[in-house]
Amino acid sequence: MEEQTDILIVDDEKAIVNMLEMMLKKEGFQRVHKAYTGQEAIDILKENQIEVIILDVMLPDGSGFDFCPKIRELTDAYILFLTAKVSDLDVLTGFATGGDDYVTKPFNPLEVAARIKAYLRRTTKIETYTPEKSSKYDFGRFVLDESAGELKVNGENVPCPTQVYLLLLYLCKHPNRIFSKADLLEAVWGFEHFADENTVSVHIRRIRERIEVNPSKPEFLLTVRGLGYKLVKGNAS
Repeated sequence: MEEQTDILIVDDEKAIVNMLEMMLKKEGFQRVHKAYTGQEAIDILKENQIEVIILDVMLPDGSGFDFCPKIRELTDAYILFLTAKVSDLDVLTGFATGGDDYVTKPFNPLEVAARIKAYLRRTTKIETYTPEKSSKYDFGRFVLDESAGELKVNGENVPCPTQVYLLLLYLCKHPNRIFSKADLLEAVWGFEHFADENTVSVHIRRIRERIEVNPSKPEFLLTVRGLGYKLVKGNAS
């Protein structure tokens, strides 16, 4: 699995790029691409099928947050931000622009590898899993078809990044049950000791933006104050 994965490292600090490249190759990832500016990254993405992007926030030609939406126009690759910023606002900005995860500098390069491997395991489960029976979760306004790996809202296909899909699928399989953020981190991300609860909050928002009439006034994916979230049958049409 590892040697068939194309990874792009985007950072203007060559020492960090070289360290990550060396570590990734030792971990079995042989197809490593390197970019030192945001524009170089865009050019590489136009020519290659990249599955994982390690993206520094501070680049010489702009912010990684600014480049992330441009990257999302080209690929649904897993985006892992490298950032020296640790405030909640910075983290939420990264997720809002299309990122999937982040690590803060200084970081252990093995943690980066662990997150990538966890992502690939989750992706492989989606690609190889065949339900024993038709698994469609019909909530009226939206339908999640597990067999096809599709989300339809009012009959229209809606793009759903891997992690958003996995979280929604888990909630669809357990309707009307309350889950804390910690529960969801452990069940869906599988590496709760790496991630934090902001990760869940932002992905909940991403789901609501897809399935709710008004994401700010959800009818399906509800917040239960002090306890967590639950997915219920709503009255939206």
